[in-house]
Amino acid sequence: MWGMYIGMDMARRQGITRLQVESDSNILVDMVTGKCNINGNVPTLIRRIRDLKNMSWQVQINHIWREGNRSVDWLANFSLSLDSFDLHVIETPPRKLQYLLFDDISGACMARNVRLIA
Repeated sequence: MWGMYIGMDMARRQGITRLQVESDSNILVDMVTGKCNINGNVPTLIRRIRDLKNMSWQVQINHIWREGNRSVDWLANFSLSLDSFDLHVIETPPRKLQYLLFDDISGACMARNVRLIA
């Protein structure tokens, strides 16, 4: 949730006018887009994300399966190895990330185990 807010805020500050946000948390997507009924007070971070979304720019927020989110997962884990929480701009993706990005661009299929209940 925090990552969605930070990413959207950073994009807004950079002057981006059209943004597509993807999250592997279906509940988060539903809460931000209003598809999930939140009884009582809306959490502050959800409210802030909604406020960002409703500013004068085009933002589309979608659910994506975790298998389609491997590059972001890699970046999140990579960030844990850094010494600070400062903004780090990666000009050239590290080799491991390049492989994941290539899989994404080429449309490589990732297996997903789904249990069927009869």
